[in-house]
Order: sequence, then C-alpha cells, then structure tokens
Amino acid sequence: MSPKDLVDQTCQKCANQSKILSYPLCSTSLPVIPVSHSANLQGLALIAMELALENVTSTIETIDKLLDDETVISSIVIENLKDCMEMYSDGAWTIVNSIGAFLSGNYEVPVNWMSSVMESASTCQQGFVDKRVKSPLTTENYNLFQLSGIAVCIIQMSNPVARAS
Repeated sequence: MSPKDLVDQTCQKCANQSKILSYPLCSTSLPVIPVSHSANLQGLALIAMELALENVTSTIETIDKLLDDETVISSIVIENLKDCMEMYSDGAWTIVNSIGAFLSGNYEVPVNWMSSVMESASTCQQGFVDKRVKSPLTTENYNLFQLSGIAVCIIQMSNPVARAS
C-alpha cells in the first residue's frame, strides 16, 4: 500500500467511524507534513497530534493579538478570549504529554487526553455562542476539534492491543 493510500484509507475510515470527523480536512491536512508520505499508522497519529499542536500554538498567538487590540472587541469577547487562552494553553501541554505517552507505547492515555482537547475547542466555541457573540476563533476551534479527533481515531487504529482483539 502506498503512503498516499494509507493517508486516504485512514482518513476515510475515521470519517466513516464518526459523523463528526471531516474526511476532506483529514485528507488535506495530513499530507501537508512531508513525512506523512512515508509514515505508517503510528506516524500518522503523531502527525495528527503535531498538527493539533501547531493549531494550538498559532491560535494562542491569534488570541494574544486580539487581546492586544481591545478597541476592536467587546468586554464579553475579551472575557471569552481569556477563557479560551487558558483552554488552549492547557491544550498545548496536554498534546505534548499525549505525544510523550504515545511514544512510550501507552495508547489509552493519549486517546483520553486528545479527547479532552477536542472538548476544550468545543467549550471555547460554546462560550461565544452562549453569550450570543460572534466567535473570532470559529475556524481555529473547528480545526483543533477535527485534528484532535483525527488523532484520537488514528491512535485507536494503531493500538496493537485493539487490533489484536
């Protein structure tokens, strides 16, 4: 099986297993990392976690810029952005620790931790919805949710214990 086929089949399987995961996002995100073209399933799981970490890092920068320009946003948005900043900062550490756990051969812990990162992205978005204000982080939250979900799916697929049963 060619690496392109592995990415495509993996993304298709994840999208088929979950109505919330986006095949197009998966199939266009993973190949952006050049090593994906020669990666196995475990490598794809690491790539998905790395992409989620890149998303978190760039979103933290975006939040910083938005908070620096308080003239453009309301106090409600500022409050939500600060909450999101905390969630994204926690998410960065969670993803780094998930990568470490995964590399040590532990598959269950990163599944739980990456699922919590998905929840953080949803919670950040919901904070704006609840206050009836437009979220300046809709795209970032969606992408983090998707990338974390893709990572969870691939981690579960690459778990040798789960595959053996």
